[in-house]
Amino acid sequence: MSVFRFKQFSVKNLRSAMKVNTDGVLLGACLQLGDHPVTVLDAGTGTGTIALMAAQRLEEKGLLGKSHITGIDIDKDSAEEAGENFRSSKWAAFMECRNVALQDCEGSFDIIVSNPPFFDFSLPNPDERKNLSRHTAVPSEEMKDGAAMSYRTLIDYSNDHLKENGVLAMILPSEYEIPLRRLALSHGLQMTHILRIRTTPSKNPSRIIVHLKKNSSAGTVPVEEELIIQNNGEYTPGYKALVKDFYLWG
Repeated sequence: MSVFRFKQFSVKNLRSAMKVNTDGVLLGACLQLGDHPVTVLDAGTGTGTIALMAAQRLEEKGLLGKSHITGIDIDKDSAEEAGENFRSSKWAAFMECRNVALQDCEGSFDIIVSNPPFFDFSLPNPDERKNLSRHTAVPSEEMKDGAAMSYRTLIDYSNDHLKENGVLAMILPSEYEIPLRRLALSHGLQMTHILRIRTTPSKNPSRIIVHLKKNSSAGTVPVEEELIIQNNGEYTPGYKALVKDFYLWG
């Protein structure tokens, strides 16, 4: 599909290495934006969907006027397409997209959000661009060390670039929960919220959406919630309520 249409915006979905996907929409809908203007970094923005969802939600809160959203992507075509999607939206004045690696992105942010690569142990995709988008390790010898973004590099980057009490939000496979907690604590990031996502009631959680806060009180007990996407072949009320402001069918 070359154009994916949401209720308040559309995204060109042709050149980006990774297309519009359920993980990204879930993260954009669950992102905790707070009650004051924010600077947001969408790392590995792809089509720019998460950034555009953040802009819509900030406008609804009356906070967009003093907020700013930056999308970055190491893939040139993805960054260009996301930039086009930003400029085509009604929130263009508050958004920008840059073709830059995470490690080379300067600035400080209230919120860093990402649907990062996570297939550490799977076979690399023969499409090198999709390797960059979905794998934490890229086999090409031409890629410099650290060019492939992962939740590890996100945590390390957030330690230096999040503002005081800033938040890092990510969606990851559920099996990453324990190593993520350990790594985050070693970098001074406390988990404040975790949403475990099941595709159906009978299946184990397949994804987690986590919010990690910089300089949060030691020993913070995270809020733990669960979302089931489908039951008996139908979307659950919880899932429909979460995405109703975005999907056309909502």
